[in-house]
Amino acid sequence: MENKLPLRIANILINALKGGVVPRIGLEYITVGRTQEIAAILHDIEMIEDGSASFRFIVGKYGSGKSFLLQTIRNYATAKGFAVVDADLSPERRFAGTKGQGLATYKELIQNLSTKSKPDGGALPLILEKWISGIQASIRAQSDAEGEAFNQLVEKQIYAVAGSLEGMVNGFEFAKAVAAYWRAYQQDDAAMKSNVLKWFRGEYASRKEAKADLDINFIVTDETWYDFLKLFAAFLVNAGYKGLLVFIDELVNIYKIPNSITRQNNYEKILTMYNDVLQGKAKHIGFLIGGTPQCIEDKYKGMFSYEALRSRLAEGHFATDEMKDLTAPIIRLQMLTQEEVYVLVEKLRDIHAQLYNYTPTMNHEDLLYFLTVEYNRVGAGTHITPREIIRDFIELVNILHQNPNRSVSDILGSNSFEMAKGGLSDETIHSDFLDFEV
Repeated sequence: MENKLPLRIANILINALKGGVVPRIGLEYITVGRTQEIAAILHDIEMIEDGSASFRFIVGKYGSGKSFLLQTIRNYATAKGFAVVDADLSPERRFAGTKGQGLATYKELIQNLSTKSKPDGGALPLILEKWISGIQASIRAQSDAEGEAFNQLVEKQIYAVAGSLEGMVNGFEFAKAVAAYWRAYQQDDAAMKSNVLKWFRGEYASRKEAKADLDINFIVTDETWYDFLKLFAAFLVNAGYKGLLVFIDELVNIYKIPNSITRQNNYEKILTMYNDVLQGKAKHIGFLIGGTPQCIEDKYKGMFSYEALRSRLAEGHFATDEMKDLTAPIIRLQMLTQEEVYVLVEKLRDIHAQLYNYTPTMNHEDLLYFLTVEYNRVGAGTHITPREIIRDFIELVNILHQNPNRSVSDILGSNSFEMAKGGLSDETIHSDFLDFEV
């Protein structure tokens, strides 16, 4: 490979992809296609940097590259100087719920707060310290003050930032917490710093506790967590970041909620957030929400069962499968073309060879033969996904590497290589068709 990648990254890529999960790093080595979709989201990111906000749904079948695209954008955003938060929805984490499920999503998001210098989450203390030292550096550059006079100038600047947040919903409490962190920093009070971080992360169980520890008669709740994300976005820009990107995946967990009222409450929360962003009430924040076509379009349980959302998100009369409007709120991931998949497996072949330190034996014809076998499976035209092709291919190169005396046609022509099941169907193959070949 011309683009030499570290063995650690090669190892993470191969192991994650074989296991059917998206690696957090190294995606730039295997990204193919999706140019238009990525360009559309990167344009959103530019607008967010300028003070705008965006709200997008990334829709694709299981294994179609949805999480991969979200992770690629996440890596790009942190490299550009954005802070990012991400969470997967689950039965315990939703947009709203009677048992604190909305707050649980907020906690997960803030726990996963990441920046370029801290890409794996837990960046909140680092951000606060960086913000304070940034203010100290700018005061030093402007003034010769020392000691208490210097601290007063820093404090004045910190209260100015806090004051700018007070006009926002729940901004007064957020500003008090910011100021409390500065005081704890100044006095080297580790316990107080820890309490302020606990408050920012939504971990106080009651107002009474927060009042006793911090003199703040307010905590993050199921109702207020979205407002807090907006406050974080405003604060992060003050701290020198370009803005905040919020990645929420597995929207299908809302679709799976059996209780229709609970489902509707969640869709109502999504609508509130969507309206707020598109009406210009939010700044420097972007939402990217991943889901399957079914969890969006199903008119009984999906997002389109909530009429107010359906009327806003449904496509107009002119978009077709070939011609998509990529400025629309829903970005639908098309299947990768066979040419793009060829480039992908070629990259994976080279990464595998580099990881295990051998010269690749699979040539152009072998790669074509593998793809022909994959695409000739019954239903592959509509059902096969990149995830399955990748898993099959990594299994194939593993077997070839471990059995150097065998050829690609030996393996693909025998039953020792069992291809991944189709994406949409979990049906077992009827015994009459087990030996059927195309």
